Amino acid sequence: MWLLFALGSAVFAGMTAILSKLGVTKLDSNLATALRTVVVMVFAWLMVGIVGSFETITTISGHTFLFLILSGLATGGSWLCYFKALQLGDVNKVTPIDKSSTLFTMILAVLLLGEPLTLLVALAMGLIGSGTLLMIERKPVQVASEQSVGGHGHTQNASRGANLWMLYAFGAALFAGLPSILGKMGIEG
Repeated sequence: MWLLFALGSAVFAGMTAILSKLGVTKLDSNLATALRTVVVMVFAWLMVGIVGSFETITTISGHTFLFLILSGLATGGSWLCYFKALQLGDVNKVTPIDKSSTLFTMILAVLLLGEPLTLLVALAMGLIGSGTLLMIERKPVQVASEQSVGGHGHTQNASRGANLWMLYAFGAALFAGLPSILGKMGIEG
């Protein structure tokens, strides 16, 4: 059953990337994140009501509550970075980096949860990382000479700013890896 839920998560995550890119085209990325968060919150509380788990809120331990809060903060950081990266970059470049959160999660699981790092897991991590790098097609940097029209060409500094999306995408991936670990630490037992 977990596999069906995991596949559903992948389908919805894929839809999220496209819908988010369409939504942040002409909107501040922070406002877009806030609006999305309200929708997610309403939907989550609706589900709590539908399944009837309101009464279990009093059974949450302080330890669990702390790690769920930390997980929520990491999710917020991921979403803020993700929306900014989508606003600045192409979906087909931002998404592979964001989804490399799988690597960060696996590394953190080994370091923080003591999960085993087998040869097969290490190989799979290497393949995921390599695949991610191969999917990020870098555009050639165009540096105009001083003889360009008007005497003002693009400099490499300007092109560095154009790659700011990548910094945000890696931030999204790092922050996206944390909620799984923090959530696991909070709900164990």
